[in-house]
Formats: sequence, structure tokens, C-alpha cells
Amino acid sequence: MSSLECSVVKCKYNEDHGCVRESIRVGGEGADCSSQTCCDSFEERRADSYTNSFREPSMCVDIKCEAKKCVHNNNCSCMADRIYVEGSNACKCGQTECGTFYDRN
Repeated sequence: MSSLECSVVKCKYNEDHGCVRESIRVGGEGADCSSQTCCDSFEERRADSYTNSFREPSMCVDIKCEAKKCVHNNNCSCMADRIYVEGSNACKCGQTECGTFYDRN
């Protein structure tokens, strides 16, 4: 499990730059760089939706990863000690990215 820091403040799972989900999935099977990845678990926080403020973000999150060219990917699991999910103004998953992605080449 990895420690996760998330700047996607418009995600309903973001709480104080942490994630209240126990696991997330990073998309980007053919990604060559971080901008070609995304957090597939992103869901936009809407004014009329409930908040997760009653839940504490997990210190460690299970991260399933489709970015097969990333050095941290081991059998579709992220092995990085710490990952950064970026996209502070994101309103959909395609506007997020894994800032920890590092190409194997």
C-alpha cells in the first residue's frame, strides 16, 4: 500500500489532500508520461451531494494501476511508497493525473 497525497480538491473522496477511499485505480494503459494517466476513481464533488467530512483519509491506499510503462507498476499494482494525484481544478477524471508516473525507459 502506498501513501497518497491528492490535490484534486473537487473530488468527493478528497479530504484535506488525502483520500477517504481504501483503494483507487490509476488509468493510462499506454501512458508514456504522467499527463496520459488519470485517477479513474475520481468523482466530482457537487454542491448537492453529501460530503465525506465524517471520514478520515487513509494514510495508506491500495492503488491499482493500468500504466504498464511506469517503473512503480508491478502486476497492475503501484509499488511507490508515496504517490501524488494531481489536478486541482479537475471536474472529470481525464483532468487528473498520477504525478508519480515515471517511464521505465
